[in-house]
Amino acid sequence: MTARNITTMSGFLLKGFTDNHELQVLQALLFLVMYLLGSAGNFIIITITTLDPQLQSPMYYFLRHLSILDLSSLSVTVPQYVDSSLARSGYISYDQCMMQVFFFTAFAWTEMAILTAMSYDRYVAICLPLHYEVIMSSRKCTWAVAAVWLSGSLTGTLYTASTLSIRFCGDKIIHQFFCDVPQLLKISCSNDYSGVLEVSTFVTVLAFACFVGIAFSYGQIFSTVLRIPSAEGRSKVFSTCLPHICVVSFFLSTGICAYLKPTSDSPTALDLILSIFYTVLPPTLNPVIYSLRNASLKGAVKKLLFREKFIGKNYFSSVVHAY
Repeated sequence: MTARNITTMSGFLLKGFTDNHELQVLQALLFLVMYLLGSAGNFIIITITTLDPQLQSPMYYFLRHLSILDLSSLSVTVPQYVDSSLARSGYISYDQCMMQVFFFTAFAWTEMAILTAMSYDRYVAICLPLHYEVIMSSRKCTWAVAAVWLSGSLTGTLYTASTLSIRFCGDKIIHQFFCDVPQLLKISCSNDYSGVLEVSTFVTVLAFACFVGIAFSYGQIFSTVLRIPSAEGRSKVFSTCLPHICVVSFFLSTGICAYLKPTSDSPTALDLILSIFYTVLPPTLNPVIYSLRNASLKGAVKKLLFREKFIGKNYFSSVVHAY
């Protein structure tokens, strides 16, 4: 679909990474592999934190919802891009684009909020262990997660409502593989996006408050850890905290680089690579990061896999004996 045709339609043309069809197919396959790996990893974490009775603490409760969030976030952008790339059409309808804006902004804020809740959980567990069960009771955790998801929905609604007020004209070409808000602002035919800027400012202030909360939590955690005389005790604390620090650092650094970097009318390869770093890689790598140093998670995964293998072997044997 050409830019000339897209001007007469209500949708947009996603330019993606290249105009070469062979490269588009290769990139679509790479995206598909990352999507399948990320989906499988997050699904495994959701399964084991739901079924394993030893993984029912608030830490794993929040991790389960983070994996649900990551699985959903991957599904917002990647399948549509893979489909349009293989079909040699970058077209996305106006309604589909607005849906992407809603879910992407909602999930992005929800991830920030749930990472903040997870850092507070680690702070209470390490710095206030005697009060942990009272402060992080199951009821309070449920309310916290409900508030996190609700705040994400409100953020997505505000972004979508303000984006709907923007008028688009001319060549409605988005130099991205999904409907990213900054790219939509660049193709607005008038300066009518003050509402989006106001929402962005408001969300940025809230995100900074979350960052301060996370930094305070880990400042207190490290201060407490340094006073632990046992090397084994310090190792146990780091095994649960370091994965979360890695996830938070990766998410914030890529998002800040992408959104605070000055935009240009001709996006570079760096712009597109950064978009992958804050959209596709975090939800794909999160299950790996959380599993590397967490002995409980690794043990649960092995137990799940071996149990399925054992069940499958018993089922096969029973079928053979039946005949």
